[in-house]
Amino acid sequence: MRARTCRSLIALGGALGLVVSIFSALEFYDASLTAVCTVNGFISCSKVANSGLTMTFGVQDYLWGMLGFVVILVLAALSERRRQDNRITYLLLLVTSAGVAFSVYFLYVELVQIGALCLVCLSAYLCGVAAWIGAIGLSQRAYRRSRPAAPEPSAEA
Repeated sequence: MRARTCRSLIALGGALGLVVSIFSALEFYDASLTAVCTVNGFISCSKVANSGLTMTFGVQDYLWGMLGFVVILVLAALSERRRQDNRITYLLLLVTSAGVAFSVYFLYVELVQIGALCLVCLSAYLCGVAAWIGAIGLSQRAYRRSRPAAPEPSAEA
Protein backbone atom coordinates (compact mmCIF):
# COMPACT_ATOMS: atom_id res chain seq x y z
CA MET A 1 0.00 0.00 0.00
CA ARG A 2 1.35 3.42 -0.90
CA ALA A 3 2.26 5.80 1.92
CA ARG A 4 -0.21 8.38 0.65
CA THR A 5 -3.02 5.80 0.74
CA CYS A 6 -2.03 4.78 4.28
CA ARG A 7 -1.97 8.38 5.47
CA SER A 8 -5.34 9.08 3.83
CA LEU A 9 -6.85 6.02 5.47
CA ILE A 10 -5.56 7.11 8.89
CA ALA A 11 -6.82 10.68 8.43
CA LEU A 12 -10.22 9.57 7.16
CA GLY A 13 -10.65 6.95 9.90
CA GLY A 14 -9.50 9.38 12.60
CA ALA A 15 -11.64 12.31 11.45
CA LEU A 16 -14.81 10.28 10.85
CA GLY A 17 -14.24 8.40 14.11
CA LEU A 18 -13.99 11.68 15.98
CA VAL A 19 -17.24 12.92 14.42
CA VAL A 20 -18.99 9.66 15.29
CA SER A 21 -17.65 9.79 18.86
CA ILE A 22 -18.90 13.36 19.25
CA PHE A 23 -22.32 12.26 17.98
CA SER A 24 -22.23 9.42 20.51
CA ALA A 25 -21.60 11.97 23.26
CA LEU A 26 -24.52 14.05 22.03
CA GLU A 27 -26.70 10.93 22.13
CA PHE A 28 -25.69 10.43 25.75
CA TYR A 29 -26.97 13.88 26.71
CA ASP A 30 -29.97 14.02 24.33
CA ALA A 31 -31.86 10.73 24.45
CA SER A 32 -33.99 11.69 21.45
CA LEU A 33 -30.90 11.21 19.23
CA THR A 34 -30.73 7.50 20.11
CA ALA A 35 -33.89 7.04 18.06
CA VAL A 36 -31.76 7.73 14.97
CA CYS A 37 -30.13 4.32 15.20
CA THR A 38 -32.72 2.27 17.04
CA VAL A 39 -34.04 -0.14 14.44
CA ASN A 40 -35.37 -3.01 16.58
CA GLY A 41 -34.71 -4.79 19.88
CA PHE A 42 -31.23 -5.90 18.83
CA ILE A 43 -29.99 -2.95 16.76
CA SER A 44 -30.65 -0.33 19.40
CA CYS A 45 -28.51 2.58 20.51
CA SER A 46 -30.96 3.34 23.32
CA LYS A 47 -30.69 -0.20 24.73
CA VAL A 48 -26.90 0.12 24.79
CA ALA A 49 -26.98 3.67 26.18
CA ASN A 50 -29.43 2.76 28.96
CA SER A 51 -27.67 -0.49 29.92
CA GLY A 52 -25.42 1.04 32.57
CA LEU A 53 -22.47 -0.75 30.97
CA THR A 54 -21.03 2.09 28.90
CA MET A 55 -18.21 3.05 31.25
CA THR A 56 -14.70 1.60 31.23
CA PHE A 57 -12.29 2.40 34.07
CA GLY A 58 -14.82 4.99 35.30
CA VAL A 59 -14.83 6.90 32.00
CA GLN A 60 -17.71 7.04 29.53
CA ASP A 61 -16.92 5.02 26.43
CA TYR A 62 -17.60 7.93 24.05
CA LEU A 63 -14.84 9.87 25.83
CA TRP A 64 -12.41 7.02 25.15
CA GLY A 65 -13.35 7.28 21.49
CA MET A 66 -12.98 11.04 21.35
CA LEU A 67 -9.62 10.93 23.13
CA GLY A 68 -8.37 8.04 21.02
CA PHE A 69 -9.28 9.62 17.70
CA VAL A 70 -7.71 12.95 18.69
CA VAL A 71 -4.49 11.15 19.65
CA ILE A 72 -4.56 9.24 16.34
CA LEU A 73 -4.98 12.48 14.37
CA VAL A 74 -2.16 14.21 16.29
CA LEU A 75 0.21 11.28 15.83
CA ALA A 76 -0.71 11.04 12.15
CA ALA A 77 0.12 14.74 11.70
CA LEU A 78 3.43 14.30 13.55
CA SER A 79 4.22 11.23 11.48
CA GLU A 80 3.54 13.19 8.31
CA ARG A 81 5.74 16.04 9.45
CA ARG A 82 8.63 13.85 10.64
CA ARG A 83 8.62 11.08 8.09
CA GLN A 84 12.15 9.95 8.92
CA ASP A 85 11.33 9.40 12.61
CA ASN A 86 9.98 5.86 12.67
CA ARG A 87 9.23 6.03 16.40
CA ILE A 88 6.17 8.21 15.76
CA THR A 89 4.90 5.78 13.14
CA TYR A 90 5.36 2.86 15.54
CA LEU A 91 3.64 4.81 18.31
CA LEU A 92 0.75 5.45 15.93
CA LEU A 93 0.55 1.70 15.31
CA LEU A 94 0.55 1.05 19.05
CA VAL A 95 -2.24 3.56 19.69
CA THR A 96 -4.41 2.30 16.83
CA SER A 97 -3.82 -1.30 17.95
CA ALA A 98 -4.94 -0.38 21.47
CA GLY A 99 -7.98 1.32 19.96
CA VAL A 100 -8.91 -1.81 18.04
CA ALA A 101 -8.46 -3.88 21.21
CA PHE A 102 -10.79 -1.51 23.09
CA SER A 103 -13.27 -1.73 20.21
CA VAL A 104 -13.29 -5.52 20.38
CA TYR A 105 -13.94 -5.30 24.13
CA PHE A 106 -16.73 -2.73 23.65
CA LEU A 107 -18.28 -4.89 20.93
CA TYR A 108 -18.14 -7.89 23.28
CA VAL A 109 -19.93 -5.90 26.00
CA GLU A 110 -22.60 -4.82 23.53
CA LEU A 111 -23.24 -8.22 21.98
CA VAL A 112 -22.74 -10.55 24.96
CA GLN A 113 -23.54 -8.55 28.08
CA ILE A 114 -26.13 -6.10 26.75
CA GLY A 115 -27.50 -8.18 23.89
CA ALA A 116 -27.76 -5.24 21.50
CA LEU A 117 -25.72 -3.49 18.85
CA CYS A 118 -25.32 0.27 18.56
CA LEU A 119 -24.79 1.34 14.94
CA VAL A 120 -23.09 4.56 16.01
CA CYS A 121 -20.62 2.61 18.13
CA LEU A 122 -20.07 0.09 15.34
CA SER A 123 -19.27 2.99 12.99
CA ALA A 124 -16.63 4.24 15.42
CA TYR A 125 -15.13 0.76 15.67
CA LEU A 126 -14.88 0.51 11.89
CA CYS A 127 -13.24 3.95 11.69
CA GLY A 128 -10.66 2.75 14.20
CA VAL A 129 -10.01 -0.37 12.14
CA ALA A 130 -9.49 1.79 9.04
CA ALA A 131 -6.93 3.93 10.89
CA TRP A 132 -5.26 0.76 12.20
CA ILE A 133 -4.92 -0.70 8.68
CA GLY A 134 -3.33 2.55 7.53
CA ALA A 135 -0.95 2.51 10.52
CA ILE A 136 0.04 -1.08 9.71
CA GLY A 137 0.86 -0.03 6.16
CA LEU A 138 2.95 2.94 7.31
CA SER A 139 4.78 0.81 9.87
CA GLN A 140 5.65 -1.79 7.26
CA ARG A 141 7.05 0.91 5.01
CA ALA A 142 9.02 2.43 7.92
CA TYR A 143 10.42 -0.98 8.83
CA ARG A 144 11.53 -1.68 5.25
CA ARG A 145 13.14 1.78 5.06
CA SER A 146 15.12 1.19 8.24
CA ARG A 147 16.52 -2.19 7.17
CA PRO A 148 19.95 -2.15 5.57
CA ALA A 149 19.90 -3.03 1.90
CA ALA A 150 20.86 -6.60 1.11
CA PRO A 151 24.30 -6.87 -0.50
CA GLU A 152 24.36 -7.57 -4.20
CA PRO A 153 25.45 -11.10 -5.04
CA SER A 154 28.91 -11.13 -6.55
CA ALA A 155 29.35 -12.23 -10.14
CA GLU A 156 32.67 -13.91 -9.35
CA ALA A 157 32.30 -17.63 -9.17
